[in-house]
Amino acid sequence: MWDEAFPSFLIGLREGLEAGLIVSILVATLVRADQKGRLPQVWTGVAAAVALSLSFGAVLTFTAANLSGHAQEAFGGVLSLIAVGFVTVMVFWMRRSARTLSADIKQKVQASLAMGAGALVLTSFLAVGREGLETSLFLWTNARTAGESTGPIIGAAVGLLLSVLLCWGLYRRALKMNLTKFFTITGAGLIVVAAGVLGYGLRDLQESGLVGGGTSYAFDLSGHLDASSWYATLLQGTLNLTVTMTVLQVVGYVAYLGIVMTLFIEGVRGGTAAPAAAKPAAEGTGAQEQAAEKAEPVRTGRPRWVLPTAAIAVPVVVAGAVIAVSDGKQDSSATVAVSEKECGKGFGDPQPGQQVFQMHNTGDKVSEVYLVNPGTGSVYGEIEGLAPGTTRALTATIGSGDYAWRCVPTGGTTVTSATVHITGGTAVKAVKPVNEDDLKAPLDSYKDYVNKGLATLMTQTQKIQTDVHSGDLETAKADWLTAHLQYASLGAAYGTFADLDKKIDGRADGLPDGTADPGFTGFLRLEYGLWHGQSAADLTPVADELAQNAAKLAHDFPTQDFDPGDLPLRAHEILENTLQFELTGDTDMGSGTNLATAQANLAGTQELLTVLQPLLDERDPQVLVRVDAGMKQVGDLVAAAHQSGGWTPVDKLSADARRRLNGSTGQLLENLSLIPTLLEIRKAS
Repeated sequence: MWDEAFPSFLIGLREGLEAGLIVSILVATLVRADQKGRLPQVWTGVAAAVALSLSFGAVLTFTAANLSGHAQEAFGGVLSLIAVGFVTVMVFWMRRSARTLSADIKQKVQASLAMGAGALVLTSFLAVGREGLETSLFLWTNARTAGESTGPIIGAAVGLLLSVLLCWGLYRRALKMNLTKFFTITGAGLIVVAAGVLGYGLRDLQESGLVGGGTSYAFDLSGHLDASSWYATLLQGTLNLTVTMTVLQVVGYVAYLGIVMTLFIEGVRGGTAAPAAAKPAAEGTGAQEQAAEKAEPVRTGRPRWVLPTAAIAVPVVVAGAVIAVSDGKQDSSATVAVSEKECGKGFGDPQPGQQVFQMHNTGDKVSEVYLVNPGTGSVYGEIEGLAPGTTRALTATIGSGDYAWRCVPTGGTTVTSATVHITGGTAVKAVKPVNEDDLKAPLDSYKDYVNKGLATLMTQTQKIQTDVHSGDLETAKADWLTAHLQYASLGAAYGTFADLDKKIDGRADGLPDGTADPGFTGFLRLEYGLWHGQSAADLTPVADELAQNAAKLAHDFPTQDFDPGDLPLRAHEILENTLQFELTGDTDMGSGTNLATAQANLAGTQELLTVLQPLLDERDPQVLVRVDAGMKQVGDLVAAAHQSGGWTPVDKLSADARRRLNGSTGQLLENLSLIPTLLEIRKAS
């Protein structure tokens, strides 16, 4: 829990101490001015600020829970960015103001004493309210990031309690503390935490659809690191670094941390030395203080209890009204157990509409959990990899029909909860689950396509071999392109080609000697030699090895295993590689035919979509409508680069043509990314 509590502990300690120092200075100034009778006005302002902060937190929690799934992501993402902005401003403000905080507050108090009760209440309210609102927003953001509220609330409570004790010690002069140094150290820590919140907020915006690039990953270590391990959990909880992050997240994280931390450190170095100890109590009795002692509060005819009551009650009433308006019939706080013994416990009689269920794994195994129609197996919501003892939110829309929870523990027994029948709602769209049997027919069709393609490839590479042996390198160039495009059209099978793929179409990237390295073989090695003037004698062993590997692949492929779950993934991955390698010109070894390869990749993707179409039409026909439109748009842009004289190299395209091609391919990838989700093999059935 510490990893989830630490960021909130840090914000609670820092903001609590900042607000506590302000209150201490207010109280000390009044005491020394012999105005103890005005202290209730300070506490009224403080209580109103606390009420406003708690009400603000309640509004965030309850209104967010009743939004749709995409709206929740957008709401959380925007507020995360706002929280980062507030924290950044606060860190820099306190770094500049720590040394003069006492004098500034005393000056405001002197002015307030001459203006009556309302001014002093407002002074304390504004001074504490700002810190309270920042704390509420940042705490809400941390709780959303952690996926549960217990750890962040405990961390914030401990931080606030410790800040109260520190302020009391400073006020009583029983404690000395270099506040400038304290706020510098905690400021640096909060900048690191804020960088993580920024990254998380950007991811929320990507998942909401407001920002693109949600499938462009900077890294994905999920296959190598256990996301539920203590070290991964610690990094995620404290720094918001996850095993999978998009390019935008990493860029935002690094840019914010680099720029803000540099400015912060430069500001610290450029500042003057701070006093060794804080002195929150007011010193001296100058003319202003004496004038304040003589000042009489402005009296009004209203009872004394009216202002304190109104200051505290108004934000609470307003917050209650907002929550009541947004809440409707929705139950957003249901906690549902996930385990072999308690699957579905807590799932009572939900009302129709959008709801958020807190799924808590009460068992001892990592589990998947699905909200299903038990009769058809259709899935309304799911969570994968829910670790024991953890809680994650699942957003689902409840309509008319039968609902049950299906818990699938790793290495355990699948359990389905009792069925709950809901009436009075509208029809809700669900995802029809896919199993291995469903993918068998498409897989067989695709394997047949690949087998025929490999037979053709074998003949084509033998033709290249003959060209090179006879010294006819011009013909070899033409035959090389034909064969390479044939290989590129088989993209969905690359996962099963294994080591042979590296030998047939491997790049020189990372090899010790680059293009001269003996490990650089296959189509790209042959391309390099043909278009860089190497002799037929030099290229003969390259062509021989290519033909041998193509023949071996054609022989081995029918007996190789092909994971059915890989088939939907390839629909997205083929063109993802195209965008990364072909459309950047990274794999151009001299022929300038990267766009021809991109066209072949489109053809391979289309073949894959054809065999998957029956499954997709059953689940979401509109996906293929959008994908087909995108395929045509990208295909037309690529075809425009093929002139009578041959293919235009990528680096020779105009800036506008290249921008349109990359943009259209990126949008196509966004649409294709839905296919693996729709056709994911689920254990719900």
